[in-house]
Amino acid sequence: MAKGTQQAAVAGQEVTIRSIIAPLLAVIIGMIMVILDSTIVNVALPGLVTTFDSTLSTMQWTITGYTLALSAVIPLAGWMTDRFGAKRIYLFTIAFFTLGSLLCSLAQTPEQLIIFRIIQGIGGGMVAPIGMAMIFKLAPPGRMGAVMGVLGVPMLLAPALGPIISGWLIEFASWHWIFLINLPVGIIGVLVGLRYLPNVERKTVPSLDIIGMILGPIAFASLAYGVSEGGRVSWTSTEALTGLIVGGVALILFIIVELRQKQPLLELRVFRSSDFTRGIVIAWITQIAMFGAIVLIPYFLQSIRGYSSFHTGLIMLPQALAAGIFMPIGGRLFDKIGARPLVMTGLTTITVALFLLSQVTLDTKLFMVMLPLFLIGSGMGLSMMAINTHVLQSAPRRLVSRVTPLTTAAQQVMVSFAVAGLTGYLSTKIADHMAAGDTSGNLVSSSVNAFGDTFFLAACIAAAGAVIAIILRKPKTNAAEEEMKENAEKADSAMMMGH
Repeated sequence: MAKGTQQAAVAGQEVTIRSIIAPLLAVIIGMIMVILDSTIVNVALPGLVTTFDSTLSTMQWTITGYTLALSAVIPLAGWMTDRFGAKRIYLFTIAFFTLGSLLCSLAQTPEQLIIFRIIQGIGGGMVAPIGMAMIFKLAPPGRMGAVMGVLGVPMLLAPALGPIISGWLIEFASWHWIFLINLPVGIIGVLVGLRYLPNVERKTVPSLDIIGMILGPIAFASLAYGVSEGGRVSWTSTEALTGLIVGGVALILFIIVELRQKQPLLELRVFRSSDFTRGIVIAWITQIAMFGAIVLIPYFLQSIRGYSSFHTGLIMLPQALAAGIFMPIGGRLFDKIGARPLVMTGLTTITVALFLLSQVTLDTKLFMVMLPLFLIGSGMGLSMMAINTHVLQSAPRRLVSRVTPLTTAAQQVMVSFAVAGLTGYLSTKIADHMAAGDTSGNLVSSSVNAFGDTFFLAACIAAAGAVIAIILRKPKTNAAEEEMKENAEKADSAMMMGH
């Protein structure tokens, strides 16, 4: 099946969705494992705080450290696939992620768990960009939205099952099993990948951009730390300013280095395409609004409403189910009407849902908690894959293997910023409400008000994204291709003159 698909693609024969089901399944299994792990830890976070006798601000680095590790290795995806082949690197990263999961289950202290989560992130960082690039290249012309929609539905089984599995394991077994569960999934992923993934031809690549690989992680980690400390303590604190300044300088240097490279780790020149830039900015806003709130919802349900981890997973199930329903719908509509109406509708729905969550109190009925979760899932299904597909179509097709690491790295950084920033903002608002005395110093009431403020902030961010989505337009792929070729030629000429 895999060989036939590859040969058909090379020969220019018609490729159908049915013909790429096998390699699509191989990619889905790997991506499910990485996403499942993230959702499991989100629900388990309050329990981990208690188990390790730590604090939320410390244990949230099991999430932030994981996403930062993903961001650190994602830039390598394009170079590694060109150098060693997409199939080989994809299978290696799944195996390494599985090893990291085993180490996490053996952690004895918060520090060990954070370190092992970083190792896990290093293993899983390349799974999404490599997998998406392979499927994007195999997808039939004119059916990109439908294929990406199919890719998204099974992926959403992870968010649907993750909270329930996590809650059940924590309540009836132990937290160790939230990581051990990755072992059978990882083994199946490797076996299916060996059987069905096509062998993509390797390319001649330049030497590895070592300076870029040093500056990138420093920039991303420092900025996330600065955002976290700014929200938790003060934006003028020494820690926050140091993180923001060091991260900002490293980011500027990283951009300069990458723009001077003939074949950079991250193809930043693609930002010269206005369609790509518009799409990715809206994607960032969407990710900040959604993922920051998604991390806070389980903590709110357990710490404020008093639900167990297992019940929290069941309460959050409508979110993932709604996303699974609307993802294929959004994919099919994307092929017909484009991204703009879908993104505007999806983000508007998410805005309404987050506003409803901002009004939740201790006495609010459970239905009025689950309804916003269903709306968030619906908005995610309509907007997420539409904007991601729009971004990929806006870039030259020949650079997809280089662009997917850029978009995936940016997404992980935005997620880490959202988690760090909104968690820090929540802590600050709790302290503000306690100091104001409008709740008679009651910690629970102050926390409820603080959660409301944080959800309202996320709603404002989503609303801004819905408004900005008006500027989206159908990508002019051919024009972007010519522009990139012209810019590359200019860059080569400039480098030759410099020598």
